[in-house]
Amino acid sequence: MLRSLLLLVPLLAMPAWPAHARTVYRCVQGGTVSLATAPEPGSRCEARHVPDDAVKLPNLWGALGLVKGTLYEREQDGRIVYSTRNLPGSRKVLSFTVQTPPGEPAHEGLGRVGPARVDRFAPQFRAAAKKTGVDDAYLRAIAHAESGFDPQAVSPKGARGVMQLMPGTARELGVTDPHSPVQSIDGGARHLRQLIRRYRGDLVLAAAAYNAGAGVVARYGGVPPYRETRAYVEKVRALYTRYRRALGLSPRALDGHVPLTAAK
Repeated sequence: MLRSLLLLVPLLAMPAWPAHARTVYRCVQGGTVSLATAPEPGSRCEARHVPDDAVKLPNLWGALGLVKGTLYEREQDGRIVYSTRNLPGSRKVLSFTVQTPPGEPAHEGLGRVGPARVDRFAPQFRAAAKKTGVDDAYLRAIAHAESGFDPQAVSPKGARGVMQLMPGTARELGVTDPHSPVQSIDGGARHLRQLIRRYRGDLVLAAAAYNAGAGVVARYGGVPPYRETRAYVEKVRALYTRYRRALGLSPRALDGHVPLTAAK
């Protein structure tokens, strides 16, 4: 039965299987969704029949509602079953990521991890941080990861400017020129303030939502298993540490809840 779930992980090589389709259960519990090789206790489960060539189907992950990037095994009714939900008695088998489905904005970001560049638009970042209450180091880490501070940057997904605002987000924020560093940094900081408030100071979730969208974070119940978003969050994590240090601030990990300091 493990193979029924591993079939859904495109990077794994699968042995031969005589059936033309197999059954995977889509289970809902507490508002979150998991995939399992057997109905989960306490969940509302629906059988889904997955073809052998399911890895070739578009957006399979969204269609099946996969919500976790980790696979667990446990004993149930005298046999081993597998699930993407960590139920009591489960043991972690593997972690995995998937590519972002077509049409979604997530990407790794155009900037690369490197030394902190505190000289780039310093007055604009200080002003935006003071205005919104967003940690100056966090704001700069996002900008560094997004664009490498390039005002003319355009991502393959259509995001623009220093803070890589998508056109719809820029319009909502009243940003008329996304390539203006002043407008981009101010708009990006206001957007991050909204996300930090939404996630009650969880900077990891705020970064994931900035990258992939709040709707995707809600759909997956946390950081989505998108390969691009996971890489982006790790990039922001490294840069946040470097900017905290470069700005003479006390060390602080990206994980944990950090309240806005002076939000207006």
